[in-house]
Amino acid sequence: MVEEIILNDTSIHVDHYKEETDNGLHNIIIGFKVTSEKYHDITTLLYEGVFDVKVPDRGLAFRGKIQQYSTSITNLYEKEQVGDFTLSLREVKN
Repeated sequence: MVEEIILNDTSIHVDHYKEETDNGLHNIIIGFKVTSEKYHDITTLLYEGVFDVKVPDRGLAFRGKIQQYSTSITNLYEKEQVGDFTLSLREVKN
């Protein structure tokens, strides 16, 4: 079971993980929780759009780009809020 992914040296604990390959390229879909305290850091990271992706539990590493991104809440600046994020990353060729 995958419990963590790393995007550009930022560790993210995942609640859901799905891995696929398409034409030899990896695609992962993850679900994770973001607290109001981490919201700014995570959204700033996600705005980068392309990442060094590592999945330690699978021994997987690739360069990936966001294909789809959604959240259950749009304003996590209010204290003690938690949002559910879903992120789909597709491998890009170097």
